[in-house]
Amino acid sequence: MQDREAMPLTDEERAELEQLRAEKAAREEAERARRERAELEELRRAARAESAPAPDAKPAPRRPRRAEEPVGEPTFGQRMVMTPESDDDVPGMAPAQKIVIAVCALCAVGGMVWVVLSNAGLVG
Repeated sequence: MQDREAMPLTDEERAELEQLRAEKAAREEAERARRERAELEELRRAARAESAPAPDAKPAPRRPRRAEEPVGEPTFGQRMVMTPESDDDVPGMAPAQKIVIAVCALCAVGGMVWVVLSNAGLVG
């Protein structure tokens, strides 16, 4: 018996293959057209929603500035996360960053002490 894949296609098989390819192309074209229509509808909806603002839409309420908060003075949170002003090219580290580095360093030192003491048999 000869290998079926080594044999060339018959005229009947070739016609069936062409028919299947045409059907596949038609399905792909229909799917592409459907996706384009859906995208067009979505864009139209977005354009309508953008052009017609809601009648009862209110701007987001803003927190009123307290009298004791000076306009130019940063809050505690802003001072903790912002780098201090410096004259040289290298900016200073923010206080919150210094705290995080110190806590990490303490954890690393504590871990090293624990490992050394447990290897020496002093800690269970």
